[in-house]
Amino acid sequence: MRRASRHFTAFGRRRGLTGGVRFGITVSRKLGGAVVRNRIRRRTRELLRQMPESCLGCDVVINPRPAVASAEFLPLGRELGELIRRLCEALPPLEKVP
Repeated sequence: MRRASRHFTAFGRRRGLTGGVRFGITVSRKLGGAVVRNRIRRRTRELLRQMPESCLGCDVVINPRPAVASAEFLPLGRELGELIRRLCEALPPLEKVP
C-alpha cells in the first residue's frame, strides 16, 4: 500500500498484531550528494522519533523528497504524522490462515 504527500511517500504493510511499527527510510542518490542525503535521513529519523506510535504491527518505509532538506521542521512533522495515519487506516487487516 502506498500513500504520498508533498514531501514524503510512504509504503506500508501489516505484519501481525504483535509489536509496534517498524520504520525504514530510503534516500536515493538522485536526491543529492552524501551531505544532503544524510541531512534528509537525519531529519526524517528525528521526525519519526517525535511521533507517537500510531500503527501497531506494521512495517512502513518512508521515501523523502529533496525538499525535506530545507523545509521547516514543525510542518514536516505534522505532514508525516498525517501521512502515516492515512496509510495505517488504509492497510487491509491481516488474513488469518487456517
